[in-house]
Amino acid sequence: MESTNELLRWIPLLPLVAAVASGLWLLFLRSPMPRGGVILIGCGAPIASFLLSIQQVFALTRAVPEKRFIVDRLYTWIGADPFHAELSFLLDPLSAVMILVVTGVGSLIHLYSVGYMDGDHREDRGFQRFFCYMNLFTFSMLVLVLGDNLAVLFVGWEGVGLCSYLLIGFWFLDDHNAACGQKAFIVNRIGDFGFLLGIFLIFWAFWDAGHPTIQFLSMSQNIAALEGRTLALPAWLSFLPAFPVWSLLTVAGLCFFLGACGKSAQLPLHVWLPDAMAGPTPVSALIHAATMVTAGVYMVARLSFLYSLTPVALSTIAWVGGLTALFAGTIALCQNDIKKVLAYSTVSQLGFMFLAAGAMAYSAAVFHVVTHAFFKALLFLGAGSVILGMHHEQDISKMGGLSKRMPWTRATFLVGVLAISGVAPLSGFFSKDQILLGAHVANHVPGQTWLWLISVVTVAITALYMFRLYFRVFSGENRAPAQIRSGIREQGNWVVGPLVVLALLSVIGGVFGMPDIYGELFFGIPDSNSLLHFLEPVAKSVAYDISHLREFLLALLALSVAGLGILVAGILYYFRSDLLAPMTARLEPLYRLVLNKFWVDELYDRAIVRPTLWVADRVLFRRIDVGLIDDVAVNGTARLVRAVADRGLKYAQSGFTQSYVFLMLLGSAVLLGYLVAGR
Repeated sequence: MESTNELLRWIPLLPLVAAVASGLWLLFLRSPMPRGGVILIGCGAPIASFLLSIQQVFALTRAVPEKRFIVDRLYTWIGADPFHAELSFLLDPLSAVMILVVTGVGSLIHLYSVGYMDGDHREDRGFQRFFCYMNLFTFSMLVLVLGDNLAVLFVGWEGVGLCSYLLIGFWFLDDHNAACGQKAFIVNRIGDFGFLLGIFLIFWAFWDAGHPTIQFLSMSQNIAALEGRTLALPAWLSFLPAFPVWSLLTVAGLCFFLGACGKSAQLPLHVWLPDAMAGPTPVSALIHAATMVTAGVYMVARLSFLYSLTPVALSTIAWVGGLTALFAGTIALCQNDIKKVLAYSTVSQLGFMFLAAGAMAYSAAVFHVVTHAFFKALLFLGAGSVILGMHHEQDISKMGGLSKRMPWTRATFLVGVLAISGVAPLSGFFSKDQILLGAHVANHVPGQTWLWLISVVTVAITALYMFRLYFRVFSGENRAPAQIRSGIREQGNWVVGPLVVLALLSVIGGVFGMPDIYGELFFGIPDSNSLLHFLEPVAKSVAYDISHLREFLLALLALSVAGLGILVAGILYYFRSDLLAPMTARLEPLYRLVLNKFWVDELYDRAIVRPTLWVADRVLFRRIDVGLIDDVAVNGTARLVRAVADRGLKYAQSGFTQSYVFLMLLGSAVLLGYLVAGR
């Protein structure tokens, strides 16, 4: 039996209260709150949530593993016997890890935002509005990860989508920013359609099986009742293998994964995340690196009891993740916008997480969520520091030589680069090592050897493009115009402080999920992979039997390919940069292909966006809206009434009293006749 604690609700409610307070101030007082008040409320709420999260997680760890479930039920949201959906929050090992990441890393990003947004003195009260949106996002993300059932999770799911739209298009007077926000919102709606289908399907299946529930604990206890159930596919899906009958759990799992592809920017719904870099840099760090984009990974881990029963869905997740990691990593090699490089890096790292989840290495996926939150938030915030120092220049071809002028930013950024490249003993090494190991032993995935090779190649590509970024920004001579070059300087404590903390976490973060082999051999600590054992009651990873020697060799291979990527980057962008121009000229067609992101956005524009806009304008707007509704229904009705009044009713208005009396008597006679006939 789970325990109850009414303090749990205040973890998401504190940021909501802060958001509502800021929003109501702007709505009714029509004047900005003093900056000290904005900082106190905007940063104080997530910090208070973080402290409360620590207290609740410690309370959770004191319970025995079988009873690590804390529930806070607010009220019955949907009551229709025998089905009930509670508005309630669940704290278990999986949600415990996520709330620490959301509130901990989120608090650091909020503090950083004070320095980053300090120069925003426009008349639209942007400073206060920004923190209002950030607090609202934090609330939505906490609802998502703490939701006790699919309905509450979906409320948070949609909430973070809305906040993402608001924050990406934060500077909405710029048409490009507004368009990027719309793009993110629309692409996410495509995924959310699949997610809703999954919810309806799984609810119907449990109802039909005699267990009407969408609550996670109840679903996991009764999931065996759905094993073996099938669905008949419609005729238009006849091209699918095993047509016409598919496993119900497979169809539901794929529907849920479609939602995950939208939220976590996986192929083919990845196109929104790079354009989301139009928002302020703290938004990129919070939403598109540390929290929202990992919601899909969290959802798959949360529903691991379902996915573990459907190898087809797991194989799909693994292959989509692996191909996304390679595809996005390749694009990052040629991008020149510092935030776009990190954006495609995020898409690639999310692919690694889904690869691990598809390999049933759920703890490795969650472990990489944690370490990625540390070093990717660090890299984005470091990029923001560079952008501020360069007077909002984002083109790395106009940077260089910043190591002496921005030493703290350079040092912390280098830590993030080393961590994401998988260099030991930083946090990224341990989490990537677990993912590669999971891919290596995932025998249930068709073509598993090729998938493992893809992941190994992607490790080398990651190291190559990240050190390319580092060398282009911090090494050599500065390539900026003289007026910008003269004003480059290190940022203040509001910006540098969070960078130092995140750099420290990027170094030591691997301790929480250190594989047992390293803890036993080097430190004499049995069961050192505390994260794996902590998550086991909720998301049990597949067990594998592999020798210590083989595991060490696999780790050495991963280190070697990462070292190879670093070496190539050092040669091309530091030691022999003169080789780059002739190499690019020889590979011009391939370079253009990668630089233009394989023209996927252009393909979508011509195949989907333009035809949709044409139909919307020529058919829905001109024919139906204007022609049918406005002209025929609305204006036609008005013309009909006017014609009847002009050509008929006006003759009844003669002005003679006897005419009106006659009409009244005639009407009364007709009414009386009707009543008599009705009897």
